[in-house]
Amino acid sequence: MKLTVKDHEIYAYTGGKPFAPSLPCIVFIHGALHDHSVWNLLARWFAHHGYGVLALDLPGHGRSAAAPVQDSVEALGRWVLAALDAAGVQQAHLVGHSMGSLIALEAAAQAPQRALRLAMVGTAYPMKVSPALLDTAREHPQDAIAMVNKFSHSSWAAKPSFPGPGAWLHGGNRALMQRVQKQQLALNLFEHDFRVCDAYAAGLEAAARVTAPCILLLGERDQMTPPKQSFALGQALRARTVLLPCGHALMQEAPEALLAALRQTLA
Repeated sequence: MKLTVKDHEIYAYTGGKPFAPSLPCIVFIHGALHDHSVWNLLARWFAHHGYGVLALDLPGHGRSAAAPVQDSVEALGRWVLAALDAAGVQQAHLVGHSMGSLIALEAAAQAPQRALRLAMVGTAYPMKVSPALLDTAREHPQDAIAMVNKFSHSSWAAKPSFPGPGAWLHGGNRALMQRVQKQQLALNLFEHDFRVCDAYAAGLEAAARVTAPCILLLGERDQMTPPKQSFALGQALRARTVLLPCGHALMQEAPEALLAALRQTLA
């Protein structure tokens, strides 16, 4: 589905069903150098079980490539709320992965009355990025993509269940990141996204303004955002924490367990 946000056309995947603003809405927000496709399994399940689904392509990502890129987590939080306005949605469940989890947090903090629940997947705060990775992302983005792709998965032989039997998780994720990177000719989107994460310093203040019930869904073998880095955030949000047997790529490595946890949260 295409929406107009701040005079620019953006894309939201609706899970294979026409979007109906009258249904309970769930918004999925992807992470750095990804797009809506990382949510396909979850988006389709909720769309076919009574929810209105918006799996957003962030500005400059995926099919929202024409939209101007936002330079902070706070600005992206405002953008998500503007996307809800464009879709005619007053309240929604917010689900974000990695960088998207910080954006979901900001949206829930900026408009507490609009967030029904907040689910932060593969999150950490602060979400600092090593100077070495930032330098590599700037000077050799393809090498940085390979590095992040390796660290995002907990093994080379994860069960190939997403998006279907026989899928190569490492290869699929690397191809997605390369495709999203190539869509922005005038901007190194990889470096941009990681600097947005690294610069975000208002997480605990935002958490204090959130009134929605919260859950942290973390990979117990996550090397990108280790579970211990979310402890203070979880306390500030009074959140329930669920550890899943995977790394940072929770949607790919533990799709059934993640879906079950979200179903329980939103029930």
